[in-house]
Amino acid sequence: MRARRSRAVSLLVTSVVLTGFLLPGAVAQDEGPAPAPGTDVQAPAVVDLAQIPAEPPVQPAKPAARELFGADCDTEINGSQVLAFCHNAYPQTDLVRLHVECDRWWDVDGDGAAVAVGPAGRVELSGRCWKEVRSAWVSHQRQ
Repeated sequence: MRARRSRAVSLLVTSVVLTGFLLPGAVAQDEGPAPAPGTDVQAPAVVDLAQIPAEPPVQPAKPAARELFGADCDTEINGSQVLAFCHNAYPQTDLVRLHVECDRWWDVDGDGAAVAVGPAGRVELSGRCWKEVRSAWVSHQRQ
């Protein structure tokens, strides 16, 4: 008998809780007739004039366009000889310099003199090691 009483109480409590969940949804339903399918009727938009700013918002400044600079250089290594061919396609003069790193510890690495490459100019740079070349590159500097 005791088991039946607790089951009845739990069913009663469950029904009250479920009714509490369903009641707000039933109250919130619109009382008017439903619109015909396919016709979307919207209420007119309401605009509060106090919320419209007097001036348009400030746009962030656009970053400056990256300035194009630097000659295009191709480097060739043939044994102990290094050649670099540079062409400057930009309107500013570029100071290019050839750097040669030799493979042997006793071989002196070389940094060439800076050579100015004007707009639409071409230049050939050369360097060498006594034995093998480990690496070679060209550095650029604004004049």
